[in-house]
Amino acid sequence: MNDAIIKISGLTKRYGEKTAVNNLYLTVEPGEVFGLLGPNGAGKTTTTLMLLGLTEPTEGFAWIDGLDCTKDSVEIKKTVGYLPDNAGFYGDLTGRENLRFTGMLNGLDRELCEKRIDELIGRVGLSEAADQKTSTYSRGMKQRLGIADVLMKDPKVIIMDEPTSSLTKNEIDILFTLIDRLRAQGVSIIYISHRLEEFERVGDRLSVLRDGQYIGTLEKKDFQVDT
Repeated sequence: MNDAIIKISGLTKRYGEKTAVNNLYLTVEPGEVFGLLGPNGAGKTTTTLMLLGLTEPTEGFAWIDGLDCTKDSVEIKKTVGYLPDNAGFYGDLTGRENLRFTGMLNGLDRELCEKRIDELIGRVGLSEAADQKTSTYSRGMKQRLGIADVLMKDPKVIIMDEPTSSLTKNEIDILFTLIDRLRAQGVSIIYISHRLEEFERVGDRLSVLRDGQYIGTLEKKDFQVDT
């Protein structure tokens, strides 16, 4: 097994007397789709914020690709792509222009940027809507554009937070096919959801969280849903 690209050791976050995440230990391997399963309030979002360097842990550490998620937060943002459950864009810009802006922010040269935009727009099924303003997009279309936006910087790690919440069945199939391709390319994905059946389709392992507590980690064979 390869060295883990994500290592979480004793990660804890307290807000006053409330413990949002309590003593979490996890590892994620290169090319692994690792699930975080739990209801609202389980600690999934707080864990994500700590991994992205957006909030500091009370105790413990997290590393991504050898970078400390707290001390190296600027570099972390170059390595990690984040897809929230409700992706937002500049509504007065087209889908293509939004992706171009992301490419510029990540220092892509113009030729590579335009090539990547064309490729990703096709991969997420937005070719016909690429030159429409995103204010006209449905929520599902914005979510698909969000996937393309995440991939603009060619991340080693992607965190997907409830990524299917606004997608149709066809759009979910597109997303899951894309996840399979990313896994094959060695991209590691943390997939956050409260739907066990989604992990059966795309997950390799999953950890269960409840009230900030780590309940356990399951291999794929242990969480497959009978059909």
